[in-house]
Amino acid sequence: MAQTGRVMNSLNQSQLAFYLTGQKEGTEELGLCPALLASYRDLTRLRYDFPLVLTAGNAAGPGVRGLSELMDDLRREVATGEDSLRVNRHMLRLEEEIRKMAVAGVSGPLTTLWNRAAERLGVRESPLLRDSLDRARAALRVEGDVIDCNAGLPGRLLLHFWQEKQKEKAVQFKKEIARLSHQLFEILRADFVHSAAGTSVQNLQDSFGPLHSADFDFAEMSRLLTGCRPAQGLTEGRQRRIHRLLSIFKLQHFYPSAESNRDNSDYSFVFDSACGALRSYRERLPALAELVGAVLAAKLEISGEYNETLHDSYFKTFSAEQLDPQDLAGFPDYFVHIDVDRLDAEETAALTEILSAGLPMKMLLQTDDILDGPALGGRQLGLARRSRPLVQLALGLNEVYVLQSASSHLYQMRDELLRGFTCSGPALFHIFSGAAKTAGRLPAYLVAAAAMESRAFPAFVYDPTADAGQAGRFRLETNPQTERDWPVQKLSYEDDKYQNVTEELPFTLADFMAMDARFAGHFTNIPKEEWNETLVFIDDCLNSSGTGMPEKLPILLMVDANNRLQRVLVDEKMLREARRCLEAWKHLRDLAQPQTTIIRAPSETVKEVPSIPAPSVTPVQPLTVTPTAAPSEAKAEISSDDPYIETPRCTTCNECTNINSKMFAYNENKQAYIANPDAGTFAQLVEAAESCQVAIIHPGKPRNPNEPNLEELLARAEPFR
Repeated sequence: MAQTGRVMNSLNQSQLAFYLTGQKEGTEELGLCPALLASYRDLTRLRYDFPLVLTAGNAAGPGVRGLSELMDDLRREVATGEDSLRVNRHMLRLEEEIRKMAVAGVSGPLTTLWNRAAERLGVRESPLLRDSLDRARAALRVEGDVIDCNAGLPGRLLLHFWQEKQKEKAVQFKKEIARLSHQLFEILRADFVHSAAGTSVQNLQDSFGPLHSADFDFAEMSRLLTGCRPAQGLTEGRQRRIHRLLSIFKLQHFYPSAESNRDNSDYSFVFDSACGALRSYRERLPALAELVGAVLAAKLEISGEYNETLHDSYFKTFSAEQLDPQDLAGFPDYFVHIDVDRLDAEETAALTEILSAGLPMKMLLQTDDILDGPALGGRQLGLARRSRPLVQLALGLNEVYVLQSASSHLYQMRDELLRGFTCSGPALFHIFSGAAKTAGRLPAYLVAAAAMESRAFPAFVYDPTADAGQAGRFRLETNPQTERDWPVQKLSYEDDKYQNVTEELPFTLADFMAMDARFAGHFTNIPKEEWNETLVFIDDCLNSSGTGMPEKLPILLMVDANNRLQRVLVDEKMLREARRCLEAWKHLRDLAQPQTTIIRAPSETVKEVPSIPAPSVTPVQPLTVTPTAAPSEAKAEISSDDPYIETPRCTTCNECTNINSKMFAYNENKQAYIANPDAGTFAQLVEAAESCQVAIIHPGKPRNPNEPNLEELLARAEPFR
C-alpha cells in the first residue's frame, strides 16, 4: 500500500483519474492531428504517387502510371538544351495544377485535365509557358483516366486491372475458337467437294465462274471426279455433330463473337454483390459446360480420334461436375465489388461459398471505415470486424489469393494486384479506402496511409502458388519498418526557449484513432502547466502488464488547427486497444518471419514510400509545427545575402545534389542543406531553386561579382528571395 501511495502522489490526480476512467469535464472534441502528419495535410504541395493515370496495359507495364512518374519521364525527354530550366519549371507547375484538380474531385482523361490545367496557368497569355507545355504535350504518348486516392479508387483501379486481363483472355479464347471452327469447316468442305453435289456439273461450273466457263468440259470433268470419289463420305451423324459444334461456338455468350458481331452485353461479369455473382454463375454453368464439352469434342473430331461408341455417351452426360480448374482458366473471371457496409448474412454466406468452392471470381471487399466497431466501453473494438473474418477464412483455405492493403499503397502494390487477377481460382482483395467520414478534413490518402503506419490495417499478400510453406507464401514487406513493433519517425520543432528539439516518435493505433472524432472521449489535452516527467510517449507504456497502478501515463504529440504542438493524454481503454493491435501485428510478423526485411529508411520521401513519411518540420513560433507551405509562403524569417535551404521541408528529390553534389549535400535525415556555397556558381544556385519541387532553396546574392549573366540570374532568383 505504501508503494501504491507513493506512485499516486507522483502522478497528477486529475490525469490519473482520466487515464483510469476516461471521464473528463465537458465533451471536448480534439480537433487535432498527429504531429507526424502536420506537414502533409495539404497533399497538393507534395509530389507522391497520386493521382494515377489508367492506361492501356501492355507487356511493358500493368496499365497504370503515377502522374509524377509520367511527368518525370516527359521532363527527361523534352526539358533539354538552354531552356531546360524553364521547361522543367513549367511542367512541374502543370503537374501541381492537375494534382489540385484531382484532389478537388475533378476526373477524366489525362489530356482533358492537361488542357484545363494549362488554361488555369494562363497558357494563352504566356508564349514561353505555351512553348514548354506544347513540347511536353507532343511527347505525351499515353492516355487514360486520371483518378485520385478517394473512395472510388479501389473499384476503378481493380476493375481496370480485371478488364485488362479479360482482354488478354478474350484474344486467346477467340483465336482458339476460330482455329477449331476453321478446321471443322474444312472437314465439312472436304466432304462436300468429294460428294455427288460437289462433283456435279453445275457446282464445278459455278466454282470456276463465267470467265473460264467456255474453256472446260465440265460434264467430262464431273464424270472423271465421280469415278475418283471415296466410297463413303462423312456419316450423317458426324455431319450433324460437326454442325452442332460450330453452332455452339458461334452462339457462345462468354466472349464477343466476330461472326455474330454481338457485344455480349447480356452476359456481364461485373457484379456489386456476391449473391448476384453466385446466382449468375450457377445459371450460366450449363452453357459453360456445353462449350467446354464442344471444345473437347472438336479436338477429337479434328484429330480423327472421335469414337462414336465411346464418346457419344460421354458427351451426352457431360456436365459441370466434370469441369476442373484448367477447363475454366480460359473463361472470364467474375469481378465482384462488395461494400462492407452491405455485408449482411446472405452476402457473407455467398462469399463463403465462393471462396470454399474455389470459383473463378476476383472479389474486392472494400471498407471505408475500419473503426466501425462498438465504442470502447464494454467491448473490444475489433478493427474491420465485419470484413476481417472473411479474410481469415480465405487465408485458412490455403488456396485463395489474398491481398490486403490501404488504398494509399495500391500503386506500390500494382504487381501483386495483377498477380491476383492472373491466378486461377478465387482472389480476395481487402482494401481500406481511407474515405472515412469521421476523419475531419484529412485527405483519404493520409488516413489510409496512417492506418497502415499504425498497424491498424497492415498490408499483406498470401499467394498460394508461391514457394511451399506458409512463410514463403505470406508476405508483409510492403508495410513500413516491418522489423519494428511501431514505425518510428523523427519530429523536429522549437521549444518555448526557441531551441531546436528532435523527437523520435512511434506511430501507434492510438495516433490513428485520435484522428477519428468518435473516439475523442478517450483523449484529453494537457495544459502546458501540467506537463511533468510522468507523462511519456505511449510506446513506453505498452510493455507494462496493464495491471495495477501505473507509474507513467501515456501521451501523444499532436498539433491543433494553428499548428501548435499539444500533449494529449490517452486513457487506459485506448492503451489496451493499442496492446491488442500490437499483438495482432506480431502474429502476422511471425507468419512472415523469413520474408520480413528492412525495406526503407525512416527518412525516405513521400514520393518513394507512399506510407506516412518521416516529416521533419520546423516551427516559426514556440511549440508550433509548421505545415508544408506554398512556394510563396515558404520564405524563412531571416534576411541574409547568403544562400540557404529550408532543410526540414526537403523531400529528398535529388534535384539540387544532381546539379552540384559539393555545394548541396544531405544531412543524417537525408534532407538537403548548402554544404559549401563557394563550391559552385550563382547560376547553379538559381538552377537548383528553379528545379526544387517544393521551392525551399533561396540563392541569396552572388558571391562572385564577375560571374557572367548576373543581371539575368538576379531576375530569375528574385521569386526565391
